[in-house]
Amino acid sequence: MTTATISAPPARVRAVPAAARRPGLPGALRSELTKILSVRSTYWTLLGMVVASIGWAVLDCLGTVAHGAGQGFDAAQASLTGQVALGELIIVVLGALVITSEYSTGMVRTSLAVVPRRGVLYAAKAIVFAAVTLTISLVTSFLDFFVGQAILASKHYDTTLTHPGVLRAILLSAAIVTVFGLLAYGAGAIIRHTAGAITAILGVIFLIPALAQALPTSWFQAIVRWLPGGQALMPIARASSAPPGNHLFPAWGEFAVFSGYAAILFALGAWLFIRRDA
Repeated sequence: MTTATISAPPARVRAVPAAARRPGLPGALRSELTKILSVRSTYWTLLGMVVASIGWAVLDCLGTVAHGAGQGFDAAQASLTGQVALGELIIVVLGALVITSEYSTGMVRTSLAVVPRRGVLYAAKAIVFAAVTLTISLVTSFLDFFVGQAILASKHYDTTLTHPGVLRAILLSAAIVTVFGLLAYGAGAIIRHTAGAITAILGVIFLIPALAQALPTSWFQAIVRWLPGGQALMPIARASSAPPGNHLFPAWGEFAVFSGYAAILFALGAWLFIRRDA
């Protein structure tokens, strides 16, 4: 009597392949970098920021050469004011578009299907946007400085990178533009509409400080250093450690105050991005 050989049942073939490992931050960063560099508006916006900032530096320094430097003249500020005053306005548009454009086109659903971890996606967008903005802003700040100082040198009003506070002013001018972009990014995540986010941020930057000037002088002087825009940003581009007013913080202090506003909006945007439906 022979013993029948019992063979093992054949392995079952899965109709659907096993799920791949969930995308992490490195993959999301590569994806977001491809997105932001493949959109034509990114290049036009950044080019506009560079041209407008350098143009302001040229006009401001030419005006100083023509009319003379007044008391308390700061050569670094003459070169860098355009970066702070115009660069922030232009980068607000790009900061909002980075996230609101995906809602307007419905692309956010595809992004979330590829990267279902919403916190990772939100962080990747912000990191890529901040890295691109900071890189361009640093290059622009240095260009502004050297172009402006070349013009001021004809009247010996110029300064150098080794002068105390000059390098700090250049770096802070680039950093504040990046923080403005992140402020708009957070607002875009909250409002989900490009025009609405841009209007809200410009209102915060200009309307609140303007309304505060209607307060009694003693009240305004007490709160001006805590405002999110207006005069509070004046020390950023100055090489002098003393703020241009007795009621403002020095440069690092005003930068910290504004960064706090940006951090609050960024965190609120992250919370809503994770909790709300796409």
